[in-house]
Amino acid sequence: MSQTVITLRGPTASGKTDLAISLIKELPLEIVSVDSVMVYRGLNIGSAKPDQQILDQYPHHLINISDPDNNYSLGKFFKDVNKAIRIITENKKIPILVGGTMMYYNILSKGLSNLPSSDDEIRKKIEHQAEEIGWPKLHKKLSEIDPISATKIKPNDKQRIQRALEVFELTGKPLSEFFNHQDNNENYNFFNISLFPTNRDRLYQRINSRFSKMLSDGLVDEVKSLLASTNLSSSNNSMKSIGYREICAYINNKTTLEIAEQNATMATRRLAKRQITWLRSLKSHHSYDIFEKNLNQKIQDLIFQEFKL
Repeated sequence: MSQTVITLRGPTASGKTDLAISLIKELPLEIVSVDSVMVYRGLNIGSAKPDQQILDQYPHHLINISDPDNNYSLGKFFKDVNKAIRIITENKKIPILVGGTMMYYNILSKGLSNLPSSDDEIRKKIEHQAEEIGWPKLHKKLSEIDPISATKIKPNDKQRIQRALEVFELTGKPLSEFFNHQDNNENYNFFNISLFPTNRDRLYQRINSRFSKMLSDGLVDEVKSLLASTNLSSSNNSMKSIGYREICAYINNKTTLEIAEQNATMATRRLAKRQITWLRSLKSHHSYDIFEKNLNQKIQDLIFQEFKL
């Protein structure tokens, strides 16, 4: 019989972590983080990572598992999350996957394709081409060899353009072809709970307030400290995360702190919009307004009923 795994999904700043913690106080659940930034050690303030006291009291799997100068991959997530789920179920608890990194949910539900490992030499070659002709022209090249992937990748998405071109050069096959032949996942049955804001302006206000608090909590000093550590620069994936990349630009004297804050909040709003659109496209999920009264109790009752606890 398939193991049932709960997913708690929602846009950024929708209160997923606090809700999950309130649930595990009452239910036999254990949290697995589905967040591409919280995996990195030291990226605490800008990722809205729970503080150490919370993590000690309510352990979260897949938080603080990678150094920030490493580029944590989808393949690594797939292996790590399945290992975490097995550990939790062996301990007779129910895994609850919490976070807003939608590509992680996609790879978990669809399975992991047999993609080749990255190749530093080829990546440097592609980066050199980008310096000469620009990423939009490389995107145009991608559209010729892999039109399916190109339609899903924006012309300024350097990381994904690079990966798609790299895969083609390594294998002679378009990236999209690999995702037509994916390995199955671990055969989990997902019980999906989605959070939506009926009042998007209130969510945007929450996003603005949260980033302002991050700044007052010392985000700039956190980024300076990270950049001062060995082998880490603004070119690492961890430092390209929303909030971190804008503060890196400020530290590198490319913008003012005020503009960096505006850019970060606008980027976060755009992320939230994409997350909401993605959630609305999903089937088979229980949806709730993040602002409705007694939300915690309603979801707690739902899980009680579903799992006959």
